[in-house]
Amino acid sequence: MPRPIEALIHTDALAHNLRRARAAAPDAKVWAVVKANAYGHGIERAYAGLAGADGFALLDLAEAERVRALGWRGPVLLLEGCFEARDLETCSRLDLWHAVHHEAQIDWLAAHKTNRPMRVFLKLNSGMNRLGFRPAAFRAAWQRLSGLTQVDEITLMTHFADADGAAGIAEAVAVFERATEDLPGERSLANSAATLRFAPSETTVRADWVRPGIMVYGSSPDFPAQSAAGWGLRPAMTLRARLIGTQDLQPGDAVGYGSSFRAAAPMRIGVVACGYADGYPRVAPTGTPVLVDGVRTRTVGRVSMDMITVDLGPVPGAAVGSEVTLWGEGPDGASLAIDEVAASAGTVGYELMCALAPRVPTRVA
Repeated sequence: MPRPIEALIHTDALAHNLRRARAAAPDAKVWAVVKANAYGHGIERAYAGLAGADGFALLDLAEAERVRALGWRGPVLLLEGCFEARDLETCSRLDLWHAVHHEAQIDWLAAHKTNRPMRVFLKLNSGMNRLGFRPAAFRAAWQRLSGLTQVDEITLMTHFADADGAAGIAEAVAVFERATEDLPGERSLANSAATLRFAPSETTVRADWVRPGIMVYGSSPDFPAQSAAGWGLRPAMTLRARLIGTQDLQPGDAVGYGSSFRAAAPMRIGVVACGYADGYPRVAPTGTPVLVDGVRTRTVGRVSMDMITVDLGPVPGAAVGSEVTLWGEGPDGASLAIDEVAASAGTVGYELMCALAPRVPTRVA
């Protein structure tokens, strides 16, 4: 039989979370952000759950090709724009919208020969200091674009650095409003955190388009301040395996490489068919939450390439073959948020989703 591990992609949860984004940003159109292969869920597997979006936002031309191949005829946005001039030929062929965040991209557009003007998203650097024109240069970039026959509509866009934290977005919004004052065109500001935290009450933030990413996949953008369940989100990915062995330990017995865990009392542990080669974080320490037969327990010892060991004290009936939920939906309505596992490992849910290994069989549930 195959090794007992699999990932499940819940398209009903994706659709639910997309509706949650719409509810948080009434009257705004919604991009479903599917970069990084739909945050590790797989664009093709996630598509049915996200087809209710107004558009798909992603990073590269290969992802755009895949979305078009699925039959999507609506807007597709390249969030980082073109990487070289010849990318514009593919944008024309696939009818892609694309971000413009530096002068070279405008130069490429000016030299591009096309009979069909393009929709572009002009990006403002409002404080993130990654991509985008600084406020002092933004209006000149808009003027250059607006004078090109190759350009149709210009949407004004920025990205928030602190939408998920205490600093908030007020300063960035003020920068955006000053830089775009009196400029025509639609606006797009809000990522997942801004969509949930600010868009419901602030029309400027929800604007014309919101760009939910991590929330669509059922992870909280501001964990631990708020949980995914607290935001009304459902996990779109479950990683589950089974016990393939058990051990009875005596006081002082060690577990795993480096003997980093020793039993303080008699205890029973289970061996799970999952390890860091499957995408489970190697740095997850003893105590990382896990469900066995739907009962919450903890990992013990180091994560190995192919195995994890777990404390079976809270689950005395567990045996070889028992179901182990590493994150996501467990049996009998139990659930383990990916954000909890990530926090224990010192990272974020985004990374765990994207790190799911190709060797893990993955199917749509």
